[in-house]
Amino acid sequence: MHSWHSWLTGLLIAVGMVILSWGLLIVLARRLPPGILRDLAAFIPDCVTTVRRLRKDPRVPRRAKIAIVFAGIWVASPIDLIPEFIPVIGPLDDIVVVALCLRYAGRQVPREVLLAAWPGEPRLLERLLGPRRQDAPPP
Repeated sequence: MHSWHSWLTGLLIAVGMVILSWGLLIVLARRLPPGILRDLAAFIPDCVTTVRRLRKDPRVPRRAKIAIVFAGIWVASPIDLIPEFIPVIGPLDDIVVVALCLRYAGRQVPREVLLAAWPGEPRLLERLLGPRRQDAPPP
């Protein structure tokens, strides 16, 4: 019985740390002056909003939706390659996975759809997506 309680306590502490780090990111995203630090703090919350918007969009192909939902599950999961409570680098694995999934989706979804779903600074998403494909006309 004792090990069950210690396991549950550990799980609750881990969930609390994830919630605390997310809260810190949201506060920083709103309070920091415009710039790279604010963009980085807002990245994960902006990604979550983008995932919610894109998974409901009929213009997004099924494979891209699967990648987007995977990114959302990865971010929401309390299991991480780098623990969230480590300052600065804690959310790094989330950022890398989300960036890779959005980049994959960006090859299948019109750029305008992705930009419309992105609530943050458009230049950050543009940088993440990379240069436009040659066969895609600019808007």
